[in-house]
Amino acid sequence: MINSGLHRGIKSLSSVTLVFRLPYYTRWGQSLLVCGSEPALGSWNVKQGLALGPSHEGDELIWCGKVAVSVGFTCEYSYYVVDDSRNVLRSEAGKNRRLTLPDGVREGAVVEIHDLWQEASETLFFRSAFKDVIFSGGRKCLAAADESSKELEKILDQQDSIIVQFMIRCPKVKDGASVHVIGSASELGKWKPHDGLKLRYAGDFTWKAECALKKYEFPLKYPFFPFFLEILMITFELFFLTDGFHYCHAHQMKDPSLELGPNRELAVDFESSHPPNYVILADGPYRAVPWRGAGVAIPMFSVRSSDDLGVGEFLDLKLLVDWAVECGFHLVQLLPVNDTSVHGMWWDSYPYSSLSVFALHPLYLRVQALSENIPEDIKEEISRAKEQLDKKDVDYEATMAAKLSIAKRLFNLEKSKILNSNSFKNFLSENENWLKPYGAFCFLRDFFETSDHTQWGRFSHFSSEKLEKLVSEDALHYDVICFHYYIQYHLHVQLSEAADYARKKKVVLKGDLPIGVDRNSVDTWVYPNLFRMNTSTGAPPDYFDKNGQNWGFPTYNWEEMSKDNYAWWRARLTQMAKYFTAYRIDHILGFFRIWELPDHAVSGLVGKFRPSIALSQEELEREGIWDFNRLSQPYIRQDILQEKFGTFWTVIASNFFNEYQKLCYEFKDDCNTEKKIIAKLKSMTEMSLWLEKEDKIKKDLFDILQNIVLIRDPEDPRKFYPRFNIEDTSSFKNLDEHSKNVLKRLYYDYYFCRQENLWRQNAMKTLPVLLNSSDMLACGEDLGLIPSCVHPVMQELGLIGLRIQRMPSEPDAEFGIPSQYSYMTVCAPSCHDCSTMRAWWEEDEGRRCRYYKSVVGCNDMPPPRCTTEVAYFIIQQHMQAPSMWAIFPLQDLLALREEYTTRPAVEETINDPTNPKHYWRYRVHVTLDSLMLDKDLKTIIKDMVLGSGRSDPVNETNVSSSEKKLMEKVEEKISAVQINGNT
Repeated sequence: MINSGLHRGIKSLSSVTLVFRLPYYTRWGQSLLVCGSEPALGSWNVKQGLALGPSHEGDELIWCGKVAVSVGFTCEYSYYVVDDSRNVLRSEAGKNRRLTLPDGVREGAVVEIHDLWQEASETLFFRSAFKDVIFSGGRKCLAAADESSKELEKILDQQDSIIVQFMIRCPKVKDGASVHVIGSASELGKWKPHDGLKLRYAGDFTWKAECALKKYEFPLKYPFFPFFLEILMITFELFFLTDGFHYCHAHQMKDPSLELGPNRELAVDFESSHPPNYVILADGPYRAVPWRGAGVAIPMFSVRSSDDLGVGEFLDLKLLVDWAVECGFHLVQLLPVNDTSVHGMWWDSYPYSSLSVFALHPLYLRVQALSENIPEDIKEEISRAKEQLDKKDVDYEATMAAKLSIAKRLFNLEKSKILNSNSFKNFLSENENWLKPYGAFCFLRDFFETSDHTQWGRFSHFSSEKLEKLVSEDALHYDVICFHYYIQYHLHVQLSEAADYARKKKVVLKGDLPIGVDRNSVDTWVYPNLFRMNTSTGAPPDYFDKNGQNWGFPTYNWEEMSKDNYAWWRARLTQMAKYFTAYRIDHILGFFRIWELPDHAVSGLVGKFRPSIALSQEELEREGIWDFNRLSQPYIRQDILQEKFGTFWTVIASNFFNEYQKLCYEFKDDCNTEKKIIAKLKSMTEMSLWLEKEDKIKKDLFDILQNIVLIRDPEDPRKFYPRFNIEDTSSFKNLDEHSKNVLKRLYYDYYFCRQENLWRQNAMKTLPVLLNSSDMLACGEDLGLIPSCVHPVMQELGLIGLRIQRMPSEPDAEFGIPSQYSYMTVCAPSCHDCSTMRAWWEEDEGRRCRYYKSVVGCNDMPPPRCTTEVAYFIIQQHMQAPSMWAIFPLQDLLALREEYTTRPAVEETINDPTNPKHYWRYRVHVTLDSLMLDKDLKTIIKDMVLGSGRSDPVNETNVSSSEKKLMEKVEEKISAVQINGNT
């Protein structure tokens, strides 16, 4: 236990004594300290912070510490959980606390500071999604007067009184509201709402007020109350109970104002040698019914409007926001919108393979908005393109070609005007760190006809000197560079316009942060040291793909990234926050550990986690495992080849294998990796050796190549990793029983036990940097094979998880139960990585019957199609879930109306994770303009939103007419409210 600072620098009558108090339950070996910006609190050096000591007060463990400071002292501070060596084990969430001693506090005074630990979940409502969007209108508050310093001095001179400063954080307040506190003391109205203490707004959704209380009035009991339009919003059956609880009897009120839970209490030890003259009571957040909202998810490219050119465009978001508001939605979620123009073909439709993590995608440009003076011939070209590209699905290549062609013509006409404008110059100046490398990369990509920068000769290796020459105004190709600047400038202007519009409408625009970048990207060219270029990123076998996934991105060099405190990540989040107020962290598991594959792999099965604690050769040898070549090389016997290839096996063997001993085979050097197998098959197909069998042969050869038990570490041959699902391999099945038992035990230990502390530590290094890089609300995609450390870390950091009903987090469940989801989640019936709600319902009859019986609660045969009634049931389930957010793919919402279900359900799927070359091209078959006219659909959705108690953007901060009528009636009754609950 650390006690050295409990009475640091206490001097009688020559300074002010601060007493810090914090209730907190610690574990064995843990202590608390307070550290802050001033020397008295360690100058942010935790090793020098003020140690707190514990004492039991009733059921609570209170940590206290004293320190002497000068009159007028001010500082920022925070609490930390530390071990005996003062290593930080846990930090408070949110912004640092700020302390300023009031002017009336004089030398010799004792100021007691009562704090509560700041949990991450409490700070979410101070993120931009809430403070700048959803609750942005709630700061036009009714003021309360400050106590003057002279009045405070008079009170401090009185021996029978102390001053208490009440302070509460209350982000959800309507226009014209004020916050009051009432309680048992006379200054708090003796439980009479009209006579309570009115708090003043102090910024950052914090309200505070001071009052003098008589010592005999302690212990004090009190709750907080927001008042609306100077009227306490309260139902007729309000009770104050003598057991210390109060509640609102009409639980179905949309916006109850009474604070939930037991009355707050303040006890002060006036018998101590130095009782406080002044108490600062930081009561944390206002205890209200948990806020819940709803939203819609749709990829930008999938949106269809009457104005677009073959694909959804940033300016279409304004119409989508209008539709969302009329449905009662507070959020619009998109897939990544960064430039993916790596290959110059439809492969670039994959939105998670970024060419640049900073640049926006030209696909989403509205060419009609590039100029106010578009010549008639270009207008005609736009009209022809609109007609030609108005297809069922996105034609990626044709759309990109048309937009860039039109944009190029307009650029040539107006480049001088645009490039010399102040707004463009400001944009270039503010973004040149990424924009100049991006422009140079695009020029070199087109010049060399490849994004593979290793093929760029002397430009293969990036340098600032080469960059400045490439983007010099004197360069012959400068216009080409400027064209890329021009496109990015207009994309920025258009997305900014849409983002500002969403904020004004109280709609959160939620972006997506991809886990990786393309191997041939601006980022790997400029910062090659930040990536492990000889590796590939993916995911182990899971719900999405039983064979695992290989996304092709290089894994991150976290050790190198940490040297500048993850500056690349911080810049990336800062850029994203210019447009979005919330974001989804793609594959958040990658910040704990990533599934790393060798760069010669094509599939995602034979990988290992990085970081991870490997099985050492010494460890294996102690267990009697010694034949490492047998275990780590493909196990190939003649009977395996005969079983796989039948009578054709001799042809396969002669082309792909060497027989190194009787009946035992190994791959030839020219086909001993997955990429080599593909290359060899292509060359042999050209020779017409076999035509229709290539896919089957490739799959079987991959199976044989993956027929191993252990993966040898390519960087340390004495380290090994168990191959995923080793028991499925014939290599494992042909081992002796002792080896099988040992390897099964070590397999379980590797995947489910030994890594947990390491992975937690890794996440706690990286994720806080992301969260602190912006004010955006962060949600983590935590689907797949989930280590046990993930959810506790997400909870500690205030990260909102994702729940998809068909992918329950409970290991033995087939379907999730939305009513049992935790609050810190986003719930949804489907997502872009799986089939839609309609397709899921229709694709598996057995599963459909089980769902109908166990979830719907009906023993009848379910309808074979996802009827509007089925869609309503599933969506309503999610609306009513406790989750903070219910976000629905637009396709699932359209299933509520029969007329929108004529298209085959399978065609509405956005991505097939089992296909690495999937074409991302789905477009909604109805325009946003038409949806705006569909009052029936909007009414159905809004009724579900409001009926489930979720927030409505129309009435979030404005008092509705029904509420005003209620308050008028309440005003007549409010004088009858008494402490015993009699009216």
